[in-house]
Amino acid sequence: MESLHASYPWAGIDYGSKMAGTTVIAWVGDSGQFHFRQSAKKRDADTFLLDWADQQERPGQLFLDAPLSLPGVYRDPGHHSDYFYRAADKEVQAMSPMFLGGLTARAMRLVRDLRARGWIVHEVYPGHLARSFNLKELGYKKKASDLANVLAALQQKMPGLPEAVPGNWHQFDALLAFCSGWRYQKGQHFTYGDPEEGLIIV
Repeated sequence: MESLHASYPWAGIDYGSKMAGTTVIAWVGDSGQFHFRQSAKKRDADTFLLDWADQQERPGQLFLDAPLSLPGVYRDPGHHSDYFYRAADKEVQAMSPMFLGGLTARAMRLVRDLRARGWIVHEVYPGHLARSFNLKELGYKKKASDLANVLAALQQKMPGLPEAVPGNWHQFDALLAFCSGWRYQKGQHFTYGDPEEGLIIV
């Protein structure tokens, strides 16, 4: 198994339903080659992610596409009033963590377990990065036949990005999560939200 490359000590994760086979990890391995690993249908995606993390030589950073906190009103009702959205969700036009329900709860538990293993986990939102790069106009997440054109446009926006060939839109979103990690390493990212409530890195 290829571990995280020392020059790219992070991975992007598109987080999906538990048994749907749509959770994908994107990272650069020791050989310098880009890898996608996708969960299998009817297999626990959270176990899949923890097993992968445990097989790495050392913990790094993970950029995870899922809500990792609840609206602040549930912790501090004196300073927050919105029961559905965090500030970050409003700023990037993301779904409410409450609407996502079980996925949010799973993600928060997963992050607890990853952090206990020494991993640093950041929340990202690939859809906002795609919007920022005008990828939606090219067919982002529409037809499979649009994937090549959208990938070419992403590579133009991210010069120097390791060569990656996603086979589906879930893998492409994991690549976008990886790109947010790339931008974070270079200090080119944007941070949205309230630090006391939860931040989204793009």
